[in-house]
Amino acid sequence: MISIKTFVFNPFAENTFVLHDDSGECLIVDPGCYGKEEEAELVDYIEVNELKPVLLLNTHCHIDHVLGNKFVKEKYGIELHIPEFDKGNYDAVPTYADVYGFPGYEHVPEDYLIKENDKIRFGHSELESLFLPGHTEGHLAFINRIDKICLSGDVLFDGSIGRTDLPGGNYDTLISSIQTKLFQYPDDMTVYPGHGPTTTIGKEKKYNPFCAVS
Repeated sequence: MISIKTFVFNPFAENTFVLHDDSGECLIVDPGCYGKEEEAELVDYIEVNELKPVLLLNTHCHIDHVLGNKFVKEKYGIELHIPEFDKGNYDAVPTYADVYGFPGYEHVPEDYLIKENDKIRFGHSELESLFLPGHTEGHLAFINRIDKICLSGDVLFDGSIGRTDLPGGNYDTLISSIQTKLFQYPDDMTVYPGHGPTTTIGKEKKYNPFCAVS
């Protein structure tokens, strides 16, 4: 069974996730840690729980989700995997980091471009990638069907959806991604969004004012 630890990092209150199972191997997803204190918080959790990071993932490549990529990759000597169609967004981060208030941002190259339906394995567990464009061109979610877990990034939130006014965003595409792809999963699947609290597929299908279908 997969355990998930959530950290809220940087001024954008971005959710960073550490996933692990009883093997002790873990994934780090969307490391938004910025500054020594946030980096130490992440490292302390990993050390106290005697975890072994094996892979670093991004759901998408807006700056608040990639701030800690260099630190995590170099700290643990692990590969960075990003969505294949979000590479343009990732490569652009150094050009606007200062404007967004992150003058200390340091870039690090990715090692692999994740495709839809890729299998991501750690320990005894597996995630699969799901292509959900609309917030960005290449946005992915990561799904575990057995434990009914969805890391939705900035696509679907508790009672809301991701913004579509940034480059590559498209409202109609986002709604379609949610309704035709995410909402095909069981109602009791837990959604871990890129910002804010967890929710479920069923709750959002019924009550989300932007994309409810029932």
